[in-house]
Amino acid sequence: MALIKSVRGFTPKIGKDCFLADNATLIGNISMGDQCSVWFNAVVRGDVEPIILGNKVNIQDNATIHGTFGRAATVIGDHVSIAHNAVVHGCKIGNNVLVGIGAIIMDNAEIGDNCIIAMGAVIPMNTKVPSGTVYAGVPAKKLKDLDQALFKGEVERIANKYIEYAGWYKGDSDTSELP
Repeated sequence: MALIKSVRGFTPKIGKDCFLADNATLIGNISMGDQCSVWFNAVVRGDVEPIILGNKVNIQDNATIHGTFGRAATVIGDHVSIAHNAVVHGCKIGNNVLVGIGAIIMDNAEIGDNCIIAMGAVIPMNTKVPSGTVYAGVPAKKLKDLDQALFKGEVERIANKYIEYAGWYKGDSDTSELP
């Protein structure tokens, strides 16, 4: 069973139809929407500032979500995938966003809707990523605009697959459609 811990008088609020891996950790002032998933060894730590997750957010293995005391809460929109080993720290992420494997997004950064933050990208403090773009590199810069094929093939597909994968663990999904 996931570690769900109260701190400073705050207990995580978990939406409907969510999946929490056995060793996921959720602490403090967290508000999670419906159909979210927090995967193995992921940490969502709302001890110093609030963490607000929209609907259909997946936080994959070893990812860390946190904030900075007195300065930067974390707000994540709907239909967002935070990939393995990513760090999302005190920032705002819009709707329909893919944060790639090992990416880092720092305090007071703002990621617009319909974006991809590429694997390994580092989004420095206070960076504003416009909607509909792909950012990559260290520090991250605009690589290109997000086209419909990339949106459907990556952002939308991954978010929907993680809802399916969560169903396997909850016992409410058929595995016959494996690739």
